Amino acid sequence: MKRNKNITTFEEHLARRYGQIGSEQRKEFEAKAKSFVIGELLKEERLEANLTQEELADKIGAKKSYISRVENGKSDIQLSTLFRLFEYGLGKRINIIIE
Repeated sequence: MKRNKNITTFEEHLARRYGQIGSEQRKEFEAKAKSFVIGELLKEERLEANLTQEELADKIGAKKSYISRVENGKSDIQLSTLFRLFEYGLGKRINIIIE
């Protein structure tokens, strides 16, 4: 199959925009992308549990503004806080896989 010269793969796009895998710029981008994904998962689960940000914050002893920052990918979350949010706040289990 011939490849159109004007079409780039997603990996090529990322490399051009954020640097090669392993570069500092790429690592920063990937960390922000993962924070975004965690925030979206948290928001989705919180809404499914019919909780406001303030109610979830109260359940884990945090402030509403912190929940908002996490949901918007603006906060670097500690693993212990991630567990508190999902397990104690939302009643969900977290499994971590290291590959």
